[in-house]
Amino acid sequence: MTHPVDVHVGKRVRHRRWLIGMTQQQLAEQVGIKFQQIQKYETGANRVSASRLWDIADALDVPVSFFFEGLQGDEKPEDSKTTLPADLMADKEALDLVRSYYAIPENQRRRLFELARVLSDVA
Repeated sequence: MTHPVDVHVGKRVRHRRWLIGMTQQQLAEQVGIKFQQIQKYETGANRVSASRLWDIADALDVPVSFFFEGLQGDEKPEDSKTTLPADLMADKEALDLVRSYYAIPENQRRRLFELARVLSDVA
């Protein structure tokens, strides 16, 4: 039986991998394991050891703590103006939007950000 923390960590691995456009095979090669093992980690079928999680964090360029963000007890007070889905990173469209956003040159990205901020204040 899978443990909820293992499932959460696996989802965070998958979401970060998707966000940076990395395949399971590429991640597996960087970590030195088979891609099937990455699949098992991402579904929570296999528990990720501390040293393996360290390697995965390094390959995905995030701190180890990234994989535990959003666990129960780690929630921040809700902003009354914002209504976000419980698991925003599970939304493929949101991930595609973020990936596209970071593909825009920095000066244009900043202007787009300011436009989005102004539009959201109007709504």
